[in-house]
Amino acid sequence: MKTVKDAMTAKPVTVDRATSAAEAASLMARGEFGPLPVVEGSKLIGIVTDRDLVIRVMAKGRDPKQTPVGDVCTQDPVAVPADEGLDEAVGLMERHQVRRLPVVKEGRLVGMLSQADLARVQPHERTGELLDEISR
Repeated sequence: MKTVKDAMTAKPVTVDRATSAAEAASLMARGEFGPLPVVEGSKLIGIVTDRDLVIRVMAKGRDPKQTPVGDVCTQDPVAVPADEGLDEAVGLMERHQVRRLPVVKEGRLVGMLSQADLARVQPHERTGELLDEISR
């Protein structure tokens, strides 16, 4: 049975709580990815998405250069243990309607698991089912 660590992207780009919303947005644009894990050292404390930046910063008229991601990120995000089976990770994605999950080991961020990661290691029909469930 394959586990999350077999499919995840190791060493994801992260930010700390003091990183500005503007810098987070710039990292997202340069890396062409959505959510950024927010860490304290290597401990996962939150996740900031492009949607968080739009709704919690831009739409509220806050200055992105002065707003730290720690003020606008989702605290205690859904995460999956690195040794969890892929079916359990897919179930988490479906239940929480997310396309990416932080991967943790003993509370420390060790990777990110995305739909694309799953597509590389699972049968195509299972990936299609996941996409269908998340897109509802």
